[in-house]
Amino acid sequence: MQITISVKQPGRKHALIDRQSLEVEALSDHPSLRELLVAVVKQQVTAYNNKPLEKNLLPFLSAAQIENGVANGKAGFGSIYNENRADLQKAVDTALQAFEDGLFAVFVKDEEIKHLTDKFSLDSDTVITFVRLTFLAGSIW
Repeated sequence: MQITISVKQPGRKHALIDRQSLEVEALSDHPSLRELLVAVVKQQVTAYNNKPLEKNLLPFLSAAQIENGVANGKAGFGSIYNENRADLQKAVDTALQAFEDGLFAVFVKDEEIKHLTDKFSLDSDTVITFVRLTFLAGSIW
């Protein structure tokens, strides 16, 4: 199933990821937030684990790669220096715990989903927005 995601962070003018399409395993038309998070994490772990471990002898970036990197806010070689593969179950557990701890919020069609068991309607034009939350640090006078 094709879904569209966006990732934002408070305090930034532009989204970290703006309307990127992801191909996830089949989800129902009314999945729960838990099912959505598991599907997205599974897709991301699979993409990370399938990324080739290549060592460039003469690394360089083309002009198009530099422009794309500048548009995303980071121009880099995309190399993975850690040769360990990601553990799917550990990644799913971490994502679910992070949501329960309030480290990110999820919005579907500009409506916040507050619980992992909440169900929502999912169709081809639905945009799912993940918002990374930042805690403010301060001191007591």
